[in-house]
Amino acid sequence: MSRPDKFIVDGKRLDGRLPDQLRPIKIEVDVLKRADGSCYIEMGKNKVVAAVYGPREAFPRHIQDPSKVVVRYRYNMAPFSVEERKRPGPDRRSVEISKVSKEAFETIIMKELFPRSVVDIFVEVLQADAGSRTACINAASVALVDAGIPVKGMLTSVAVAKVDGTLVLDPMKEEDNFGDADMPFAFLIRGGKIESIALLQMDGRMTKAEIKDAIALAKKGAMEIYNLQREAIMKQFVEEEE
Repeated sequence: MSRPDKFIVDGKRLDGRLPDQLRPIKIEVDVLKRADGSCYIEMGKNKVVAAVYGPREAFPRHIQDPSKVVVRYRYNMAPFSVEERKRPGPDRRSVEISKVSKEAFETIIMKELFPRSVVDIFVEVLQADAGSRTACINAASVALVDAGIPVKGMLTSVAVAKVDGTLVLDPMKEEDNFGDADMPFAFLIRGGKIESIALLQMDGRMTKAEIKDAIALAKKGAMEIYNLQREAIMKQFVEEEE
């Protein structure tokens, strides 16, 4: 892939979107019958499935916490998820994404309700494009609700990039690879309102003013994704009642 001469032409990005537009998103709930909760999501060309198991007794016993549940999060990219076949198994990037994502979910799960237990969150990237970590967080958040695990709110994730001096929402691959900066977010949303930032990372440089504008743009995108997450969950609950 070569670097484009221009990322924005006549106010539109290379894929035809405006700077503040998300890629198309598709969410399906309860796609894995053997999991306690599951979700399949497409964000642009990303295709991700998330599965949640638990709360269940933690093994081995030495990992048990007598005061709260232990949260485990595993992010994995299938070898066929990228153009050049990826070596199977965890790599440094997967370990890093698993760690920061786990810490974000620890802020929303009501851990004190399930002492000596474990909640396992598995996310598998079937097809990768820019923003796979945000897609995985969004899928895992829906899967947690599908599993009936008490949470403080929905975790909703989106990234903002800087290209050609312009901030763009939900960057595509070219913008992510060759842009000046990339900033993934995850927000805790409760009752239809953003309460806090649960995850914030940045690669590249932005000014203080740009960071402020990036947060505002990310919040706008997160609320749009949250509404889609909520709609998918409500649709599943209605279908189960019928």
